Amino acid sequence: MADQEEEWVYDEASGEWRPASEITAANTVEVRDAAGNLLADGDSVVLVKDLKVKGAGQTLKQGAVIRSIRLTDNPDEIDCRHDTIKGLVLRTEFVRKR
Repeated sequence: MADQEEEWVYDEASGEWRPASEITAANTVEVRDAAGNLLADGDSVVLVKDLKVKGAGQTLKQGAVIRSIRLTDNPDEIDCRHDTIKGLVLRTEFVRKR
């Protein structure tokens, strides 16, 4: 009877219904910055080198602060916003936790 009280989630990768505890345990991916520090949603990061932004026609300078990052499914990328660029995706190898 305890199994019926547990929350079930549809896993699109396998096409099966699985217990929520299994899904969250399997989806815990560690995202690390260029220095090896663990990143989390909402962290602020600093750029470690100048980056040319494709499509925006501008360069983000080394030392620029990016606030309120969001982790993605890919541990090598973070989703973020800059004052002038919305919908920016950065590789974790170019950022350091602030």
